[in-house]
Amino acid sequence: MSTTASGMPSASSPASPGGAGHAISIRNLSKAFGDHVVLRDISMDIEPGQVVCVIGPSGSGKSTLLRCVNLLEQPTSGKIWVGNDEMTDPDVDIDKVRRRIGMVFQSFNLFPHLKVLDNLTIAQTKVLGRSLEEAKKVARHNLERVGMADREEAFPSQLSGGQQQRIAIARSLSMDPELMLFDEPTSALDPELVGEVLAVMKGLAAEGMTMMIVTHEMGFAREVANRVVFMDGGYVVEDGHPSRVIGDPQNARTKSFLHRVLNPMVIEPEDMHPDGLRDAISELAP
Repeated sequence: MSTTASGMPSASSPASPGGAGHAISIRNLSKAFGDHVVLRDISMDIEPGQVVCVIGPSGSGKSTLLRCVNLLEQPTSGKIWVGNDEMTDPDVDIDKVRRRIGMVFQSFNLFPHLKVLDNLTIAQTKVLGRSLEEAKKVARHNLERVGMADREEAFPSQLSGGQQQRIAIARSLSMDPELMLFDEPTSALDPELVGEVLAVMKGLAAEGMTMMIVTHEMGFAREVANRVVFMDGGYVVEDGHPSRVIGDPQNARTKSFLHRVLNPMVIEPEDMHPDGLRDAISELAP
């Protein structure tokens, strides 16, 4: 059974077999970089159509957990399924399974020398084997979905950060993913551009897209997520509906984190100590 940082059983200790109709299944997942343990015995299931926001301080293991799902990071131990395919099986066709997973990073990773439409068609033609005509049709549909239909002839350098991130989302959608992983997709954006990206993600949630999102946007998590997972020190500390985890957290660590994030201008006496100041800055950092 998984445990929290306090040594208590984790909020997510599923008993069902891996796979078993879940969109994502994680069992006893641990990850270490040398002597530094980043993830500690994590187990959870994500159901088709769920929007799961993963929150927590910097260095808590959020992004590593996300990257383990599609094996961008190789787990030290444990098992992961995407649908009925075990990602951690040495014999799995990892490229085939990854085609069903969209991934959006903090950085946009667009090809700077290609126009927007070409950025969206190149993987379709080379990986999925679509004709250029079909790929353009799919790309234009997804540009319409993210509100960027009028920028297909632009180069990435001609777009704002928010526009580039929306293009990156449209590129992922053009591969017809069954689920989407977002690794802090708004953290590199100016505050005034965050809303346009979150609006696109909110639209995807309304369409029923399964999404696992690492984010610091508490308002978005409260409004859009079906579940919020709070991580700290490599553990899942709380896992539940946003009204409970964000609105009425039960764990002291969750309460402390949310108090600092939701009240960034409030300075507690313990924050004046160098260790407290360091921890406060860590929790507010993207």
